[in-house]
Amino acid sequence: MIYVSKPVNARITIVCSVSRVVSRVGAKLPKGWGDLGRQIGILIGVDLIYELGRGIADSDRADAIAHGAQVIDFERTTHTFFEPAFQSFFLSAHWTVDFANQLYLNAQFSIALGFLVWLYLFRNESYYFVRNMFVVSMCLALIGYIGYPTAPPRMFPQDGFVDTITDFSGVNHDSALAKIFINPYAAVPSMHCAFALMIGGTGVMVCRHWWAKAFWGFWPILIAWVVIVTANHYWVDWALGWLVALCAAVIAQGALARFKPSWSWRNLGAYREAEA
Repeated sequence: MIYVSKPVNARITIVCSVSRVVSRVGAKLPKGWGDLGRQIGILIGVDLIYELGRGIADSDRADAIAHGAQVIDFERTTHTFFEPAFQSFFLSAHWTVDFANQLYLNAQFSIALGFLVWLYLFRNESYYFVRNMFVVSMCLALIGYIGYPTAPPRMFPQDGFVDTITDFSGVNHDSALAKIFINPYAAVPSMHCAFALMIGGTGVMVCRHWWAKAFWGFWPILIAWVVIVTANHYWVDWALGWLVALCAAVIAQGALARFKPSWSWRNLGAYREAEA
């Protein structure tokens, strides 16, 4: 007769319990643990390449400042240089500035990631097209960052801009640590706005209730307001960000959907009967 000590027996019991839990959770996942692992790997890999690419594309400050001045001159020439006055309107109400700062610093990660997780779990057939849009949009954005590095409005206080994140939140997004993964001269296009439009459009398509559709329909407009109020982007940037999102949708619907038809736009809204 073989005797098993109590500690060993307890460890075996724990391992078996964990194994059962993992199996049960895997059974509830849309396509099992394997597919979930692949999606996490794809998103992490693409994001690392994107962030590192932004850092590598960090241009000479003089070039970026010159390009930023060109954007300001263009807006002045077209009589659309409204951002300083627009920003000034909200500066006296600190709570609106704090709200905008928090959204700018946190929404790009938390909302985008949370939406993708929700989409994968509850609207799985729509997830792959949205993932492809995200990947394509990041590649398009890197072309802009490398080809036309541009200093954001907050670097032009002489033109009336205020760096609200530094002045009101005490966060220095131009610190040496931040610059390891963030290019401070990546104003054109605004990926905050590109992601917001891709997420917002998808939310309108796949959500059932009017209030959910209204929220996601308003989301791109809110983020466009945020990037202007915080002086992190010009209106040209958010317009180009929206253009990047539209181009990413066209490419994902065309080339990538031909590669695998289940990744196409038509799968958006497939679960409209489900509650958002």
